[in-house]
Amino acid sequence: MTISFYSEGIHFDLKQKIRHKQWVRDCIYSNQKIQGNISFIFISNEQLRLMNQEYLNHNYFTDVLTFSYAEKDIISGDIFISIEQVRINAKLFGAVAEEELRRVMIHGVLHLMGFNDSLPEEQAIMRKKENEALHLWLKPV
Repeated sequence: MTISFYSEGIHFDLKQKIRHKQWVRDCIYSNQKIQGNISFIFISNEQLRLMNQEYLNHNYFTDVLTFSYAEKDIISGDIFISIEQVRINAKLFGAVAEEELRRVMIHGVLHLMGFNDSLPEEQAIMRKKENEALHLWLKPV
């Protein structure tokens, strides 16, 4: 089972790929799940807006769309991320772009694990899980 990184239509190369893969695995295992095949696809803002419109009927920009292929506790899926929107959000929230990217990446993984963020109480749980995952990144390698 693999974790893969791609960019389509933009030039973006994720730094520390091996560390990111291990971090995602650690986050999945810490939630008592099994890592399957997960692809992170980095695309443009416009590409993601069009996908959001086509698949969810939402005509607005977003930072991440997740398509789950999970079966029981085996977490698999495609996570599409707009690097442009991540950078915009980082400025808006006063965050470092790399940290905001990790938050968005793990947000997608949490969706694959079955966490939602439609309701305020779900959003609170999602934010807590994101923060737990970000703390795992900070642990010494």
